[in-house]
Amino acid sequence: MQVTVKVVSETITKLTVSADYKDLARVKRHVVAKSAQKIKVQGFREGKVPVEIAEKHLDANFLQSEVLDEAINHLYIDAINQNRLRVVAPPKVELKKFVPYTDLEFTAEVEVVGKITLPEYKNLNIKIGEVKVTAADVKEILERLQKQASQFKDVTRVAKESDRITIDFEGTDEKGQPVKGATGKDYQLILGSKTFIPGFEDNLNGTKAGQEKTFKLIFPKDYQIKVLQSKKVTFKVIVNKIEETITPDLNDVFAAKVGPFKNLEELKKDISKQLELEKSRQAQAEFEDKIIKTIVDKTKLTLPESILNEQIEAVDKEFRQNLDYRGETFEEYLTNTVQTEQEYHDKELKPAAETRLKAGLVLSEIAELENINVSPEEIEIRIQVLKGQYTSNPEINADLEKPETRRNIASRLLTEKTIAKLVSYNKKL
Repeated sequence: MQVTVKVVSETITKLTVSADYKDLARVKRHVVAKSAQKIKVQGFREGKVPVEIAEKHLDANFLQSEVLDEAINHLYIDAINQNRLRVVAPPKVELKKFVPYTDLEFTAEVEVVGKITLPEYKNLNIKIGEVKVTAADVKEILERLQKQASQFKDVTRVAKESDRITIDFEGTDEKGQPVKGATGKDYQLILGSKTFIPGFEDNLNGTKAGQEKTFKLIFPKDYQIKVLQSKKVTFKVIVNKIEETITPDLNDVFAAKVGPFKNLEELKKDISKQLELEKSRQAQAEFEDKIIKTIVDKTKLTLPESILNEQIEAVDKEFRQNLDYRGETFEEYLTNTVQTEQEYHDKELKPAAETRLKAGLVLSEIAELENINVSPEEIEIRIQVLKGQYTSNPEINADLEKPETRRNIASRLLTEKTIAKLVSYNKKL
């Protein structure tokens, strides 16, 4: 076999493959041997027909066609392996010459991952974030626990700070039309919680159950929903119920109710410990992200169009599923962010897909350079761990046995090991 390689572009390579009678003879023998397993010849048991005899009983046109297909497939695979090409899409094959069992020539134009030029990825000047738990952090968690343990009692007096009120509200614009996202029914609001935009809760201080109140507000210019930024809205609010918030005292009794703690001091120490663990995990994740981003930003590579399009579709699907989970439609998202679908594609979707794809290719390149591999034993251990976590879910356990699941697990393990290697090169002691 002879292979000529022509670089058409950074992501397109054209192979010209030639084979002689020796190459084709090997392929022909393989095709005949495979076909011999299925044909019936008098005097021989099925599957036991000798190759020389089987060939005489095969249709000449069928044999020629099978040999041609098999030769192109095998020689193409040999050619890309020989030239270490990372092909990302099926080839465009063109037959140039075929003299049965004597001579073959074809071209295969393939889309490939082009040259990846990595920067120096060892000893990067990146520091892991400092992990520090303050008294204010612990106090914030204690206050959340207090709120969760709070009880509520109906009152007939006017509403005041810290009361929980149940309201119906409707916001309309300057034309009197309802404002989407500014309407609610039987909504429970703690006065002073600053859940709503500035001024909303202040207007409800001093109201009574059954009272209706109308007031005008302007949404903040940096409000998270763009379509509502700086928008003038008239709110009509009906107060249905007022409840006094009864918050438990922070003492040893409270600590014992929250968990297996003898006193408040033990609870504080446990909160501090959990916060430190969480902040350490977060700092480590941010450190790893910075390492990968730094390397990716300095890496030179051109993304093949086909896998970029695949990644765009995957990111888009994932994003829309997340919107659905939050109870928001894609159309609502576009309205709230004041953008067209094309703008979403160009400014959000495509950049996110490019970043994710580049990171994957860079990590794969580093894994190859560093000779990082995943053994079958490592895959099996991870599968057994996952099975232990989902013992009560037979569907997940069955899914873990599928070949594609094993491939995904192997890919994740390779990524984890590569990131760990990068961390070891860049961790400052």
